[in-house]
Amino acid sequence: MPKLFKINIPLLFIVFFSLMLRAQDKGAVTFEMKLSKEKLGINERLRVDFAMNKDGDNFTPPDFNGFRVLMGPSQSISSSWVNGVRSYSKTYSYTLAPTARGKFLIKQASIVIDGKTYKSLAKKIEVTAAVDKPNGERSPDSIADDNLHLVAEISKTNPFLNEAISVVYKLYVSPQISVSNYRPLDNPKYNNFWSQDMQVSRLNAQNGTYKGKSYRYVVLKRVVLYPQKSGNLEIEPLSLEVTVDVPTNKRDFFGSRVYTQTNKTVSAGNRTIKVQALPEKGKPADFSGAVGDFDFSVTTSKTELNASESLQAKVEVSGKGNLKLFQLPKPNLPSSLEVYEPEFNEGIRTTLTGMQGKVSDSYTVVPAYKGKYPIPSISFSYFNPKTKQYITAHSNEILINVIEGPTNSTSSTTQNNTNSKQVVVSTGNAFHFIKTKTNLQAIGGHYFFGSTSFYLWLLLPLLLIPIYILFRKKRDAISNDVIGNKIRKANKLAKKYLSTAKGQLGNKDAFYVALEKALHNYLKAKLKIETSEFSKDKIQVLLNEKEVDSSSIERFIHLLTNCESARYSPFSNVQMQQDYDKASEVISLMDKQL
Repeated sequence: MPKLFKINIPLLFIVFFSLMLRAQDKGAVTFEMKLSKEKLGINERLRVDFAMNKDGDNFTPPDFNGFRVLMGPSQSISSSWVNGVRSYSKTYSYTLAPTARGKFLIKQASIVIDGKTYKSLAKKIEVTAAVDKPNGERSPDSIADDNLHLVAEISKTNPFLNEAISVVYKLYVSPQISVSNYRPLDNPKYNNFWSQDMQVSRLNAQNGTYKGKSYRYVVLKRVVLYPQKSGNLEIEPLSLEVTVDVPTNKRDFFGSRVYTQTNKTVSAGNRTIKVQALPEKGKPADFSGAVGDFDFSVTTSKTELNASESLQAKVEVSGKGNLKLFQLPKPNLPSSLEVYEPEFNEGIRTTLTGMQGKVSDSYTVVPAYKGKYPIPSISFSYFNPKTKQYITAHSNEILINVIEGPTNSTSSTTQNNTNSKQVVVSTGNAFHFIKTKTNLQAIGGHYFFGSTSFYLWLLLPLLLIPIYILFRKKRDAISNDVIGNKIRKANKLAKKYLSTAKGQLGNKDAFYVALEKALHNYLKAKLKIETSEFSKDKIQVLLNEKEVDSSSIERFIHLLTNCESARYSPFSNVQMQQDYDKASEVISLMDKQL
């Protein structure tokens, strides 16, 4: 037992001595200068902190020779209790900007703590030439510039005239920052393009790369374009104002990084599309501007029928290409068949690769006479941008057999003249006795002069004179009513173009297709322009040149926009009726001005 006690005495002494030293260290006052860096460029900033573990008075900073004080002194105090032990820290901070290149000495600072004066150690700083990117002092705007990019991705930059291209606008965001909001500042105008926006229903963030670095991106806008002019065409940039959260070097109470918010304007930049003209070599005479890959056919609902019955003759083009931007060929039907104006139908859906589906003209044909009537083959020509060649498709010849019905008078008259023969009827008595008493009447013995018809025709001009005077006054009144005539003419014109759309009320897709066709046909008739020239921007320019008031132009463009968006959005019957009434009204208003 005594031996064990002797062994532990030195050990206890050592432990006790170390505890005393630790207690003294904890009670010791510290005052030191800390630098953010010891070497910096002349365009960088230097942060200087004077930290102490006890509160003091009469803090005296150095003169900072060779530097300019941008900010400070700022104070920060930290105090905490851990396992019954109090921890305290107080810091005076300065932000400095060097005034010249060279080596400088930041001298001692002093402070009085518990009646004693404490001084920090002096430190040397080297200031070099300006650096490209100042480290550690980048502003939130510069960080956002390097980590936020708006890009317009174009599917093809050298298409042919009327060949589809797509533009997808993507916002690339680096993992270092985050986007909390955005709003468009300037939407591009696609002059000299037929355009259709593809709605983006939801913004989905996806992983991708930008210039070889990992990014997250969202698709903000998609549009399909068909160039209507050859040469270099400009696509205006899309500009956005984006609210960006940028990380700082500070951390909150829980140790999480503190973010600061800034607003940045980003733009996709101008893009140039080099549109190739369609080759003149090999261009067919019946080429109407169709560009794509198509199938062509002419069909009839029946080939045998009776006179006065009807059949449907359909001219149809299907496939992928500019289906809305060309005219269908017309069939050559025999003159003896009565043909009505065609009904246009389309079933087109637009994707990023362009329009695909079918368009057709349906003719109602009614034969009047019995016989066989051939519908000759017709041709349809288009340009295929993949093969870079013109292709002409031909329909099959169709024979219409009218089984029953009247014979054509022209052919029957000829037949009667060639086949007629005198018929002789023989009787039992070839000769008769001469009659001595006859009851003969004069042929043509009725005379017009003095008859009832004579007096009626004599008095008729006298009766027609007052009727003519009344009619003439009524006609003059109508002719002088210029405003009324314009209104009646405009209303009649609106009913003419909108008759098909009115019949499709309640059927959303068919109604808006017919309404868009009616609006286009109206402008085509009034402005005398080709279908391939249609785009909302082109229409607006032409109507402005015709001095149509701006409100009518806006209403007309708004209706066209409704026709496009209605195919992808739910529209009620009430909305369709309202759009129909607006279309009738805007056609009437515009017709008074054109």
